Amino acid sequence: MEVIDSHQHFWVYSPDTYDWIDDSMAVIRRDFLPEHLAPILRENGVDGTIAVQADQSITETNFLLDQANEYDFIYGVVGWVDLQSDHLEAQLDALAHREKLVGFRHIVQGEQDPLFLMRPRFRRGLEMIFERGYAYDLLIYPHQLGVALELIDQFREAPIVIDHLAKPYIRSGLWKGWKVMMEEISKYPHVMCKWSGMITEANWQTWQQEDLAPYLDVTADAFSANRLMFGSDWPVLNVAGTYENVLGGIRDYINGWSEEDQKNVLGGNARRFYLE
Repeated sequence: MEVIDSHQHFWVYSPDTYDWIDDSMAVIRRDFLPEHLAPILRENGVDGTIAVQADQSITETNFLLDQANEYDFIYGVVGWVDLQSDHLEAQLDALAHREKLVGFRHIVQGEQDPLFLMRPRFRRGLEMIFERGYAYDLLIYPHQLGVALELIDQFREAPIVIDHLAKPYIRSGLWKGWKVMMEEISKYPHVMCKWSGMITEANWQTWQQEDLAPYLDVTADAFSANRLMFGSDWPVLNVAGTYENVLGGIRDYINGWSEEDQKNVLGGNARRFYLE
């Protein structure tokens, strides 16, 4: 069974570049590179990964692509370009030869404009990447799900995946409003959901697997096994647990599922979404 981690990061740490890593996350204030991840993947039976941007810069996108060229286990890269730029076409042309570039992401969760996703220039940028066959990772908070739904409705054929289950309020135990919106979004068959980033939305010190269960249950019922994909969110996960915690929790949750469904969640869906 091929296992693909659909969501992990690499960086050469700089406090200016990665200023979102605050004092509470001091454990990840260092470099995290492929040579650090490779033994963890071997220990956990993971075959390959999708490396995802963590800084909104072309520099980081090229850095990730360079790492992917050097390390075979990095199957693809979700990078960043300025989708609102007047020079977007030229930027995409400059990246066109990068065979492992599979998609893009913008850190929408950090945007103060509640209608950011509706900006004409942003939507034009999405049109351009979709026309070129790239996927889009949607990184949002629960309060942004309504606008995300509008966007998803406008791009009904586009490959879109919601990162981290839209970051539900696991720490607070709130899920009903998030549930309504995720169920509505799941009605669009072109949208997938990453089972990633959950333990960092829970209480970092005291979380238990049962704290995640309501959110896993909702998305399992809504998206089903053919539209969910495992992602570790390494190395961010280190603030709340270990790689073994994250992957082991997913494996335990789907243990009673059919072999085909388990294959889909653990790697098949990521391969189809990003690599085929």
